[in-house]
Amino acid sequence: MDKSNSDKTPALSPSEEREVQKGKSPRAAVVHEIIRLQGDQELQRTVAALWWSALAAGLSMGLSMMGMGLLRARLDGIEGAVAISSIGYSAGFLAVILARQQLFTENTLTAVLPVMNKPTPGNFGRLGKLWSVVLAGNLVGTLLVAYVMLRLPIFDAQTDAAFLEIGRKLMENDTIQMFARGVVSGWMIATMVWMIPAQENAKFWIIVMITTLMGLGDFTHIVVGSVEAAYLVFAGELGWMEFWLVFAAPTLAGNIVGGSFIFALISHAQIRSDVELQQAERERQRERVAQQDED
Repeated sequence: MDKSNSDKTPALSPSEEREVQKGKSPRAAVVHEIIRLQGDQELQRTVAALWWSALAAGLSMGLSMMGMGLLRARLDGIEGAVAISSIGYSAGFLAVILARQQLFTENTLTAVLPVMNKPTPGNFGRLGKLWSVVLAGNLVGTLLVAYVMLRLPIFDAQTDAAFLEIGRKLMENDTIQMFARGVVSGWMIATMVWMIPAQENAKFWIIVMITTLMGLGDFTHIVVGSVEAAYLVFAGELGWMEFWLVFAAPTLAGNIVGGSFIFALISHAQIRSDVELQQAERERQRERVAQQDED
């Protein structure tokens, strides 16, 4: 008797069994394949499509700094105001992910899986094109939104002061801290991207949970952090050399390491091991069937 059938709860109707199947979480291999297909689609997009989507994402990520600054200014004097304002960090990520805009740190997982699956020179070239275009578009968008937030009379003095404080807090990190916290940030974004296909109905809450923790832990993110650091540059409190060398370069490296070299490699290795085990099991079953036929 098939063990899987003998272990089932008795007296389930066919419709109830279908409900059981619908309620099961997809296997890791299924999640891997969903993300790999998404990444393959992104690798095939034109430069123009990537650029405009990435630029929109950079502009949208200004909502994260805006959310934190507005909450911090309005909650000033309340115990735990800084911690509560971390919820605002999720605003930009919600806008970008739900609108399917191109965010660089998402692509450190989605676009890498197809390359790991088929590491050809062509795929590496497509990955390099995707990363460079999306990163450039994201950064241009963040610089534009930071300039507008500072120069136009949009916010009151208290909110402007909160924006400056957020940027100053970011730049308290040295290059090693920027890198180390960037690794954690890249890993957390990759974890979020991996979780969403398995729990699509909970996408909103997954994004809020992960990104709020990022804001609460002051983990550095190349796109959100660019808004915060650029705001200081345009306010005259930070030089461009510090922006690129102290913040951008180590944070970017950390995000790539956390999202690609740690999470993506481990996830791909896990799936590869599962596939190899399944192939070995199918081979053993074929051998047993062949042996029974001979007998």
